[in-house]
Amino acid sequence: MAQRRKRADRPGARATLQDVADRAGVSLSTASRVVSEGSRPVGEALAERVRKAVADLGYTADLQARAVATGRSALVGVIVHDISDPYFSSIAAGVIEAARSKQLLACLSSIPAARGGGVAGGGAAPAAVAEAAELDYVTLMRAQRARAVILIGSRSDDPAATGALRSQIAAFTAAGGRAACVGQDLLGIDTVLPENRLGAEALAKALAAQGHRRFAVLAGPRGLLTARDRLDGFRDGLAAWSVELESARVVHCPFSRDGGYEGMSAILAAGGPLPDCVFAVTDVMAVGALARLRAAGVAVPGQLAVAGFDDISTLRDVYPPLTTVRLPLKRMGEIAAGLVLADEAGDVLDDRTSARLGESRSARVLPVPGEVIVRESTIPQPPR
Repeated sequence: MAQRRKRADRPGARATLQDVADRAGVSLSTASRVVSEGSRPVGEALAERVRKAVADLGYTADLQARAVATGRSALVGVIVHDISDPYFSSIAAGVIEAARSKQLLACLSSIPAARGGGVAGGGAAPAAVAEAAELDYVTLMRAQRARAVILIGSRSDDPAATGALRSQIAAFTAAGGRAACVGQDLLGIDTVLPENRLGAEALAKALAAQGHRRFAVLAGPRGLLTARDRLDGFRDGLAAWSVELESARVVHCPFSRDGGYEGMSAILAAGGPLPDCVFAVTDVMAVGALARLRAAGVAVPGQLAVAGFDDISTLRDVYPPLTTVRLPLKRMGEIAAGLVLADEAGDVLDDRTSARLGESRSARVLPVPGEVIVRESTIPQPPR
């Protein structure tokens, strides 16, 4: 024991849990229960001695060794499609806060966004590339014995890419990990499902009720299901008002601010009368569209109305204030984290128990409705 204390007290030496137990005068198992905050209670007097020994020795847990011993680490993998987009960063913030509250480490990765190939292209290939990047990340988290993985982003219409990702997630959960996603319910795991189609339908009805009749849509990349759902929902809402959306007025462009700028440029260059209103399937694209209209000297909403989708936090600095569909972005991240971390209150489960839980429980789908927020960017102006 004296040798252990001497080694732990030597400058530069890393204290072990056995050193902590020796310093506190308790058994190794008692020290372990205090340090790991296990479900079996330890008397306050003993616990205080262990905590003091931890502080005196500067002890920190060897998380890698613990991962080997338990089959799971303290990592929660979080993958988003574009961290520069406030939609994704807001959802990720909710996940990170939830993980931190359970003393877990969120490992965040941003993959290449499914931006499409420009206004003319907007192809499906980038979306499939994004899913391939997600697959690599899940594989990496499996190798790191991550406790859970949360994927935030749309699926593509490439069944092979989605199927490969689904298979890798199944291998991850079979090994004891937990998985959830924010997006379409296509991966066989717990899913937070934004009601994109219904939200866009409600927005179209609200805009038609304001008197708008000629519409154009900045529709995002082809092959990205979130973009497709929002476009289809918008068509449904217009049809309820017997308003037709001309195919020539649907512009596919990258899912970004610059994509919105380019898409609006295409609308302005098309000739003929301007539409009454342009719907961008994301707020980020709508911000780019507003910038292009300012550059062209087109008044919003006096000459052309603009609407978006998501209600990202940066809209508070946009003028005119943007009509949009609000999603509770940060809350969506918290919900996704809750789905995979719900059993983390007590001792870490061993890999066999986790695997049985993963096999016995069915995937849950939690729909999240959107709320139409009407602001100045679409309010018709009285004739001069």
